[in-house]
Amino acid sequence: MPDGRPVEGSVWFYEPSKVAPAIFATLFLLTGLWHTYQCSHYRAWKITGLHPFCCTLFIVGFAVRVYGAWDIDNVTVLIVSTICIYSAPPILELANYHVLGRILYYIPYHAPLHPGRTLTTFGTLSFFVELLNGLGVAFLTNPNIPQSRQDLGHILMKTALITQIFVMLMFVAIVGVFHRRCRKSGIKNKNVDGVLVTMYISTFYIMTRTVYRVVEHFGVSRAPADPGPAWDPMTLSPVVRYEYYFYIFEAGLMLSNSLLWNTRHPRRHLPQDYHVYLAQDGVSEMQGPGWSTEQSWLMTFIDPFGWFAGKKGPKQKQFWEENGYGGGNGHEEIAYGGAEGADVPLVRRERQEV
Repeated sequence: MPDGRPVEGSVWFYEPSKVAPAIFATLFLLTGLWHTYQCSHYRAWKITGLHPFCCTLFIVGFAVRVYGAWDIDNVTVLIVSTICIYSAPPILELANYHVLGRILYYIPYHAPLHPGRTLTTFGTLSFFVELLNGLGVAFLTNPNIPQSRQDLGHILMKTALITQIFVMLMFVAIVGVFHRRCRKSGIKNKNVDGVLVTMYISTFYIMTRTVYRVVEHFGVSRAPADPGPAWDPMTLSPVVRYEYYFYIFEAGLMLSNSLLWNTRHPRRHLPQDYHVYLAQDGVSEMQGPGWSTEQSWLMTFIDPFGWFAGKKGPKQKQFWEENGYGGGNGHEEIAYGGAEGADVPLVRRERQEV
């Protein structure tokens, strides 16, 4: 209600809008179809295929919320809608990890960690965040379970949200290290910078949304488990009592993030082939052998940064510096070289946008 007071019988606290969720379901449908077309057109299912999936989660979540607006005492509807909408942002982070891994393959000589382990390292952390998130939401939105389970739900949600922020900060730190290395070596490639800026903006959107969720959840957790007649629900944070905060900091930001990757699609700037990398002159593209190390997959998963590998770390096979291609002097059209002396063509070409 306009005064922020709870609506009797509503599991949402307020009376949810009947129009807004329908609008957002439609908008996510449109941006999801756009992503699907781009994945097919740019053959980019590997790098951005998670975006159509997340849009589907949002579509289902908001469509169910439309139904819930007409049936405000239905707990099952609240649980399904909340789980779908809450689950999508961490997966969108996973999509950003895909993009970072692709950039590290493109500029391997400045990669802070094994490019192929970017997704597995952060994906594993995100999996645990999703697990905690899903369990927490399921416990919190079901008033028919024991209070001990609801208390556990609060703990799981707080842990998931704080862990999610920590993972994002670690991700931004790695991107920042990589970006600084590129700048320090004189690489100012507009394609790389464009994708990195998009990733910064996307991470900012998701981070802001997560901070909003932290504020909201800690506000909810202050409510007494068994409120008596003396308890005033107006003491709850406005973030909890007013629905428009949800549409600004959850729906609005996540829609903006989806449209951001629509309009600044990474495949317009990065090649599809993971063996193609940017020469150290910052302009030419080379066809190389791809990232290769002497470490096993298990070791690179356990130690993606190569901290415990010594000289056998993830940067041992520096194919980009063989046969005179280091330092950006790759002026020959074709040379041969590669890891361990293999005859792998290193093809020079100018970057062309898709």
